[in-house]
Order: sequence, then C-alpha cells, then structure tokens
Amino acid sequence: MKVRFKICCIQNIEEALLAAQYGASAIGLVSAMPSGPGPIPEERIASIVPHVPRGVATFLLTSRQDSASIIAQQRRTRANTLQIVDEVSVQTYTELREALPDIAIVQVIHVLGPRSLDEALAVAPHVDGLLLDSGNPSLAVKVLGGTGRVHDWSVSREIVRQSGKPVFLAGGLHAGNVRQAIETVQPYAVDVCSGVRTNGSLDEEKLRRFVEEVKRATRA
Repeated sequence: MKVRFKICCIQNIEEALLAAQYGASAIGLVSAMPSGPGPIPEERIASIVPHVPRGVATFLLTSRQDSASIIAQQRRTRANTLQIVDEVSVQTYTELREALPDIAIVQVIHVLGPRSLDEALAVAPHVDGLLLDSGNPSLAVKVLGGTGRVHDWSVSREIVRQSGKPVFLAGGLHAGNVRQAIETVQPYAVDVCSGVRTNGSLDEEKLRRFVEEVKRATRA
C-alpha cells in the first residue's frame, strides 16, 4: 500500500519546492489561527500557490467556521483544497460545495478519545477526506493543530477502517515514529509539521529521514 505524505506549515516558495522535490503529494499553508505554529499571511499563501508543481495539492488550513469567510479565503489564496480545522455545520459544507465545486474539502478531527470516532463518521459523508490531529478545540484558547503530540492511534485506526474516506494522520509524527504510525493506523497519508523542522524552518535532513521511513513502511 502506497502511503502519501503532506508537509504542513510551509513558509515560503523555497519550502514548497523542497517538499515537492522529496515527493510530497500535498503541502499545508496555514492561515490565521488562535494558536500554534506556522501561520502566514494570506498574501504570502497566494504568492506560493502558483509555484507549487502540478500534482502537488495545496491545502489551505482555515480556522473559520462560516462558509462566506472560508469561500473568501479560498478565492484570495487559490488553494485547491480546504483543510477545515474546527467544527462546522452541515449547511457550511453544502454552501462550500455550491460555491467551490472544484475544491476538495478535508475536515480535521481532533482525536480526544473514543467519541472522536462518532464525530468522524458523522462528518465523513460531507467531505472528501479526514485529517486526524491532536488539538483540542474546547480549550479557552483553541488548539487546532501543530501540537507535536501523538494521540490514540487505536481510535485513528478505527476511523480509517469505518469512515470510507481517505484519512490523513497527523499529530507528533517524525522519522522515529512514522513507520509505526503507518503500520498501526494504515492511513491514506501522513502529515507532518514540527517533525521536519528546526527553529521553525523546514530541515532538509529531517525531511529526508522522514521520507525514507515512509517509504520503508510502504515497502513493508
């Protein structure tokens, strides 16, 4: 089974091209967030997107919860995939589909325990994919990603098994644990931010080791 990988928290064109050079199927571009690493101005996101090679998806991470704001962000940045990091209504999905029929929608599920399986199964029919992360939207200052923490992979595995949608696994992944994560969860793709960075910048050596471990897991 081929497991793809997404490099998140891309900061500039050079990082986007480096991720693509190493075989990333997608990059993540983080817009304004209440907390966490990696946000960049929408103007910079819009300047990066045209330089991303064909075949590499551009994920716009958005913390907005109303369709009008999300639609406006996509139109400003031109990313081809929306990664919605907070909970939205079914009506919001419907409005996004109507306004942006060619744009993929990936919903983040923050795996906090067994109830996250029910949340994922309820959302799955309305989206193109799920991304499992380790944030906590219920905190006073929402944590919506980039925690560097691993969550309960047994719950993630059940989401993969039951959801019927491509599942991206995020949350504390790095070269030292990504092979185990793939073997345990069997996701469609893995997603990494801090695990391939040093002092906030994409670290080519960490990226190379991460990609090697993904490939080893795929061969196994």
